[in-house]
Amino acid sequence: MDNIPLWVQLLALACLIFLSAFFAMAETALMAANKFRLRHEAKRGSRRAIATLWLLERTERLLSLVLIANTLLNAMAIALVTAIAITQFGLDEHVILVAIGIVVFLLIVVAEIAPKIIGARYADQLVLPASFILRPLLRAAKPLTWFVNLFVETLLRLFRVKPAGNPHESGLTADELRSVLLEAGNFMPQKHRSILLNLFDLDQISVEDVMTPRAQIEALNLAAPLATIRQQLAACRHNKLPVYDGEINQITGILHVRKALALLDETGEPDLARFRALLSAPYFIPQDTAALAQLQHFQEHRERLAIIVDEYGEVQGLVTLDDIIEEMIGEFTTSSTPAESSAESFGWNGGECLLDGATALRDINKRLGLHFPLDGPKTLNGLLLEYLQDIPDAPTSVRVDDCIIEVVKVQNQSVKVVKLRQH
Repeated sequence: MDNIPLWVQLLALACLIFLSAFFAMAETALMAANKFRLRHEAKRGSRRAIATLWLLERTERLLSLVLIANTLLNAMAIALVTAIAITQFGLDEHVILVAIGIVVFLLIVVAEIAPKIIGARYADQLVLPASFILRPLLRAAKPLTWFVNLFVETLLRLFRVKPAGNPHESGLTADELRSVLLEAGNFMPQKHRSILLNLFDLDQISVEDVMTPRAQIEALNLAAPLATIRQQLAACRHNKLPVYDGEINQITGILHVRKALALLDETGEPDLARFRALLSAPYFIPQDTAALAQLQHFQEHRERLAIIVDEYGEVQGLVTLDDIIEEMIGEFTTSSTPAESSAESFGWNGGECLLDGATALRDINKRLGLHFPLDGPKTLNGLLLEYLQDIPDAPTSVRVDDCIIEVVKVQNQSVKVVKLRQH
């Protein structure tokens, strides 16, 4: 050491600290890098991304290399500064301790904390160039890492710890993917993110949650006079109508309204036989069918409308392809009447909201930010009946989920109008 100039020794010390900082920064950058972005770049042919993914597939060997390099570099730095102190000041214990303390402080700040913060903050920018240096080093140090890992695996077996598989090979769960979408606010338009999140929700709801209830189904009764049928068809707002014979549970088919109107224009007063010939077979589904599964069933059966029945075969409601699609992308159909348009666009007004008793609880939760339970009744009317265990009289109030529900109007054994007040 006496023959080596002091500036060369200090330069060597600086190089050792710099190399230690590089390995610390590279380790953090590799662990914090966006794996999805790397896979995307690799598919586009990026050699750096391919090299990075190659390293991440060998996490245990990579960590061994980084830790071995860091430990050796730090030990060499401390040994070098000790030698410099002895050469310059002799065997003075106080000088040696001070010199070691200074270099340890530098290693902690300059070679550990600072580079790891930089690696975590700029992981995506640093990981690709760092992988070009680490990949050949990992191959060159393969015998050393194998030898070290041999003892590591033996120690793990003694403690009955099974080495984990590659964490980067495991797929994301639905909840994890949902979290990724929620955090993608800066990279994805709000509408696109909302559609994808709603698609996840489709698997959690059934057709019963999005159906048109039995009492609100617009259907055609073949037992009615032809004049009444003609008038109903002329005023119909739908392309297709369920057709029943006398009672709604006796659905005989689905009628295409345009074909029926064309037949009426052609013959004036057609007989029921020709009318029945226009009907297509009804498509029945159970009420607990998942909405996402039903979307696939619509595609497989080439249907757009389904009649929902319970375990006794009684009609509970009707669901269309549009109903399920609207759950994903939001309402896109135009309301036919101003009253319907007003009902669909409800919101808080001075801390109050006036609603129809048949309003779905899911729609209320979405629009008003409430958290009414969804595992039981589907409508406000059903929720009130469940809580009160009786058909209430107006005015009656009940508090649910920090919201006061006031019954405003009761008609035909059901709650027709309700006022919500924020508590």
